[in-house]
Amino acid sequence: MGKQKSLGLVACMALVVGNMVGSGIFLLPATLAPYGSLALLGWSLTALGSICLALVFGRLARKIPKVGGPYAYTYAGFGDFAAFWIAWGYWIAIWAGNAAVAVALVGYLTVFFPILGEEVRLGGLAAIATVWLLTLVNLKGVKQAGLLQIFTTVLKLAPLVLIATLGFFWVEFENFPSFNPSGLPTYSALSVVAALTLWSFIGLESATVPAGEVEDPTRTIPQATVLGTIFVALLYIAAMTVLLGTVPADRLAGSSAPFADAARLLFGNWAYYAVAVGAVVSSFGTMNGFTLLQGQVPMAAAKDRLFPARFARQSRQGVPVFGTVISSVLMTVLLLFNYSGSKGLVEIFEFIILLATLTTLVPYIFCALVDLLLFSKQGGAFSDQQHRTRFIKSSIISIAAFVYSLWAIYGSGAETVFYGFLLLLLGIPVYVWMQREQRSDQPNPPATNPTQQKGLGLLNDKAT
Repeated sequence: MGKQKSLGLVACMALVVGNMVGSGIFLLPATLAPYGSLALLGWSLTALGSICLALVFGRLARKIPKVGGPYAYTYAGFGDFAAFWIAWGYWIAIWAGNAAVAVALVGYLTVFFPILGEEVRLGGLAAIATVWLLTLVNLKGVKQAGLLQIFTTVLKLAPLVLIATLGFFWVEFENFPSFNPSGLPTYSALSVVAALTLWSFIGLESATVPAGEVEDPTRTIPQATVLGTIFVALLYIAAMTVLLGTVPADRLAGSSAPFADAARLLFGNWAYYAVAVGAVVSSFGTMNGFTLLQGQVPMAAAKDRLFPARFARQSRQGVPVFGTVISSVLMTVLLLFNYSGSKGLVEIFEFIILLATLTTLVPYIFCALVDLLLFSKQGGAFSDQQHRTRFIKSSIISIAAFVYSLWAIYGSGAETVFYGFLLLLLGIPVYVWMQREQRSDQPNPPATNPTQQKGLGLLNDKAT
């Protein structure tokens, strides 16, 4: 009898929605306030790009239902080095992104504990304490983490849906800011907004990562990925419209809890605190989801001998303990570095999300083209009209996802690209070391490329 799977469709959708609906929607409005109503256009374009990416991941999940998500897909398509680089970058994106969520959580905790905003270092300690609390939860096992994810997703959506629906009755169009008050050319401002808003969709691929724990992964993962992304896109656009139409632009720009401020204007003080609770729960749930993932990606790479073997070791509860703990250590270092400076909460949040978004976009770019590459490797893929039609449809979606990802990298800015590229390059010595270890263990490697054989074999077994 095979191992019982821990994650069904509901848990996977909770993972996708929970990882997206977090600090992005609850704190980003303050970061986007300088761009005025242009933010709505940017969020709409990002929603379209994210849906294209979700469709790409849905197709890849059917063909390659393997633990690791973007890493596993790149492994099958491009081989060892690209797969390692993607695993390295995606791993950085997960723990750096989780640090950004911790910052957002502290921002909404200031509603109840203003001292966390007044004393920056105390806020940093609160963020770090949350990191380690959720690390301990996830060390208990995947099933427990999945149950917590469903619970927090339900709680977080309630206040957000309330504002995104009933809030339209209070929208006044004269409150909407001008189209682009940033002073930047429209294209440049829109590019920055695209990079910032993509943070609110990071996590759309979450259900693809723990594929080994998913029931019927070839069906469950695509459904959870696409449906979850569409739902979140509609929710974001509706909620942002209400926010721009109810909160004055100058107040929005300086807010550490923009949705709580909107709730106070709409429903009174009780709603201010209720939405703040929802935002705290939302960020907490997002952190839980990313903590679940932060050990899974290096574990998948370690099983293919591209990461050190310690990342592949699992506890009796099936948890990759070393990867989970070392990720939390790196998050702690990043939080200490940022909270020890003179930056404000919104500035800290913006820097970390751009860095996390950039390192996530590199895996997205590779995955956008893996599907087309696997088509070309599959024998007879263009032998009849049906296959040619499938290839054309796949090409349109994949190219759209690829172009959008490149545009978002451009919008991240030169400084973010600089630091992100340095972090990615730091992985190359690790890859060289792992190759040396492999050759010392196998003095007579096979003449053919085992990575490509594995990818093609998996394609032939799973493709329909």
